[in-house]
Amino acid sequence: MKLEIQIGKKSRVVELERDGQKWRAKLDGQPMEADVVEIAPHVVSVLLDGESHEIRVAAQPDGSLRLQAGLQEFTAEVIDPRAWSGRRHGALEVEGRQQITAPMPGKVVRLLVSAGDRVEAGQGILVVEAMKMQNEIRSPKSGTVERLLAKEGQPVNAGDILAWVD
Repeated sequence: MKLEIQIGKKSRVVELERDGQKWRAKLDGQPMEADVVEIAPHVVSVLLDGESHEIRVAAQPDGSLRLQAGLQEFTAEVIDPRAWSGRRHGALEVEGRQQITAPMPGKVVRLLVSAGDRVEAGQGILVVEAMKMQNEIRSPKSGTVERLLAKEGQPVNAGDILAWVD
């Protein structure tokens, strides 16, 4: 799979290839030692040249990917769509009941939907503020907001369940 990632105004090319249980990675054509393990749906742990990173991946309605690593967020575009079957329908959308969790500790500053509301994949559910930055938490699928467990002003820890979408 070949991804083009925008970091500010700079474009980087990441190539990933599965080799049995392991992954091979290249950044701008340079090979890197990588170990990638999916630790939860849409969350991977990446050991890259000895550094550990937890990356959350969310497909956007336009077909791009939103990658969140700690407090940094990147947008990725699939360069070779044949290498990524999730691109077939324009955007990857998960199936079944999904829990929405806090990606980092912070405070819920705004609710964008209510329980019972219909949402589209990639639509904002709520906003969490962490380290003076506001992060919109989006729905991984189209469906109905089954439960909204967060309230405005509520402090949250990384991994806290904020909502359920079915």
